[in-house]
Amino acid sequence: MSPSKSISIRADNKRKDNLPRHIAVIMDGNNRWSKQHNKNGVSGHRAGAVAARNLVEHCLNRNIEVLTLFVFSSENWLRPKKEVNSLMALFLNVLQKNEISKLHKKNIKVRFIGSRERFASKLIALMENAEKLTASNTGMTVVVAADYGGHWDMANAAKVVAEKVELGEIKAKDVNEDVVGAHMALADLPMPDLCIRTGGEQRISNFLLWQFAYTELYFTETYWPDFDEKEFEKALEDFAGRQRRFGKVSDQLESV
Repeated sequence: MSPSKSISIRADNKRKDNLPRHIAVIMDGNNRWSKQHNKNGVSGHRAGAVAARNLVEHCLNRNIEVLTLFVFSSENWLRPKKEVNSLMALFLNVLQKNEISKLHKKNIKVRFIGSRERFASKLIALMENAEKLTASNTGMTVVVAADYGGHWDMANAAKVVAEKVELGEIKAKDVNEDVVGAHMALADLPMPDLCIRTGGEQRISNFLLWQFAYTELYFTETYWPDFDEKEFEKALEDFAGRQRRFGKVSDQLESV
């Protein structure tokens, strides 16, 4: 199978300073951090929100183009109702505060990916307002994955493509990787170069399944609230030491 266009484009656009253009983060370990510090579960999520805010700053300082944060997965609705309600309240609180206006002043574009059907109307309105306010910003892009799942993303793309086939806008024989990929979340952004997962687990938990085809994975035992600039630099250093072949062999890259 030949590599898709999206993969080849990303390989050609690697940054010369060997830093990732797009970093995706699975922010895990908030509850365990709370238990470790003898605090209630909500405190871990609050501390995690602070860590997310700090990571945006670190990425700005490193000129990272895109940061995608896995805030709430499709499966997180299965958690205890009290925790889900607390997470929704925290999400609402963050959007109601000056967080978005602060990002806007720094020329940061904010986007949300995922299904919005199960969110409260007030929360949906705040998400839409944040996107509208920052839509014209030309700096770094912060993507918030909320009620997002990789399976949902692929099924949604397939549904849109199927609808276009039914309407005669595209022929079934012309459906290929590029057509499907163009309807995935983040289709207009560089593919994730690096995925960081905190908390010690080594899996991607239904996050950006399509987009992670050639993403470098970095796992750390550090709980998310403790993931500071020092830990971030460790991840960047690890990434810089990897050879990204995109299906080729080492000799082909060394001869370029």
